[in-house]
Amino acid sequence: MRGLELSIAWRYLRSRRGSRLLSLISVIAIGGVLVGVSALIVIMGVMNGLQRDLRDKILIGSPDLRVLPYGSDMRLSDWASVRDDVRKVQGVVAAAPFVTTQGMVRKLGSTYRQGAQVVGIEPAGTPGSDVTSIRTHAILGDFRFRRDSVSLPGAVLGKLLATRLGAFPGDTIMMVGEGGLEMNASTGAIIPKFDTVVVSGVFETGMYEYDDAYVYLDLRTAQRFAGLGNDVTGIEVRTTDRWEASRIADTIRTTLKAPVRAMDWEEQNHQLFQALKLEKLGMSVILLLIVIVAAFNIVSTLTMVVADKTREIGILRAMGMPARSIRRIFLLQGVVVGAVGTGGGLLLGLAVAALLERYHLIALDPSVYFIDHLPVYTELSDVLLIIGASLAISALATLYPASQAAKLYPVEAIRHE
Repeated sequence: MRGLELSIAWRYLRSRRGSRLLSLISVIAIGGVLVGVSALIVIMGVMNGLQRDLRDKILIGSPDLRVLPYGSDMRLSDWASVRDDVRKVQGVVAAAPFVTTQGMVRKLGSTYRQGAQVVGIEPAGTPGSDVTSIRTHAILGDFRFRRDSVSLPGAVLGKLLATRLGAFPGDTIMMVGEGGLEMNASTGAIIPKFDTVVVSGVFETGMYEYDDAYVYLDLRTAQRFAGLGNDVTGIEVRTTDRWEASRIADTIRTTLKAPVRAMDWEEQNHQLFQALKLEKLGMSVILLLIVIVAAFNIVSTLTMVVADKTREIGILRAMGMPARSIRRIFLLQGVVVGAVGTGGGLLLGLAVAALLERYHLIALDPSVYFIDHLPVYTELSDVLLIIGASLAISALATLYPASQAAKLYPVEAIRHE
């Protein structure tokens, strides 16, 4: 009986001679599901790609978690003991001090200046200092912060910042900051902090914010420039698993005796990732409406089939086919429409997502979006969720016309004109 029901359902979806309307609306119903599913797969992939790409690029220069002091002065004294205690926490791979401040940077002999984020870290090769992967992104020079036969401290600049300043390895730059400000006793004027360094390297991460505005110094030079003396801004930490960073941060907060707070990478960039999650949810709901609209096409298609096949339904009932079989015939029609549309949308969506990711077909302005192309990353869980939702919506759309067909009385159906 099931084979007969499927055979009749498939025949009802096809056009009969002299009437191509049902065939056309069947194609329209399938096309609606196909477009909705493919759009959902592509957009979900884009949102996943944005989250993944931004996360990976942010973590190039940002550690899994940071241990920071309380208060607004951002000075951590006795940081060596705090670092040693942090290294003892289970799940911590490496921990190192860092300094962060802001300043103006210009090449010596040039009038062009630009604001920069100045970060102090320990030189490459220092034991236990390999917390972030920023040191592996040097394209000129390195992060040892030294140049042969040059006595000035070294600095590593982002590629875009170096290009704007026209400063490359061997050039001298001057930095102006507010660390350790002094006041002229006679005039009362504030004397800004000046420091001169030589460019020892250039790095490129692909993250616009880093490449355009970051200057890395060795820790001691950054301490002097920021006016911190022997203090630091905090301790940066690398963990065994970045997804366990939140749990490890809680452990650090409860076990360390020093008055410090621990912030994992998600908390440090909370607003950005929450905005991306909200945008993904909003886009998913909006595009799911396409599938729901396609479900109305399925309802109208099956309703017209019922009206067109009323006499045949009456004959089938008169021949002994039970009402539940009539109901299953129209349920199967909706399932076929949903399955074909979902399968086609799946193939089309995955193909478009693969092309976008492989050939970088959509370029972006990195100064606005932080990245230079539209990344796509398709997750299996999202694909399965889309397939399930599409098939469920298609099946639900068949309930009303299927129940109407099952309620037809054989005699009235045969008399129908």
